[in-house]
Amino acid sequence: MRIVVTSVFVEDQEKALSFYTEVLGFQKKTDVPVGEDRWLTVVSPGEPEGVELLLEPSGHPAVKPFKQALVEDGIPFTSFGVEDVDAEHARLEGLGVKFSQPPTRFGDVTTAVFDDTCGNLIQIAQR
Repeated sequence: MRIVVTSVFVEDQEKALSFYTEVLGFQKKTDVPVGEDRWLTVVSPGEPEGVELLLEPSGHPAVKPFKQALVEDGIPFTSFGVEDVDAEHARLEGLGVKFSQPPTRFGDVTTAVFDDTCGNLIQIAQR
């Protein structure tokens, strides 16, 4: 068994696609109409056949309070691995990304947390 798709809830799929590709650097993998929404995934350019991130519409009534509670408590929705948190933090800040936690070391792991402009806090982590 392996993970092939995971998701992040987004209010606006087009806005999310722009942020996740143009700012974070992922590339679009799948874009299929599904009713009013899309099955819209992105992947790491270094692993185009790797795990897909579904930019999932957040229309279900349970999603808004769930996301709001995570943000209010400062809890990231998901985490992405990076080679160098400090360098990625500087790159993203230069692109206008807002961080709620600057690079912080926790034992052998350094993390930083940012707002993805789609209603989520996202963590980047380096081991």
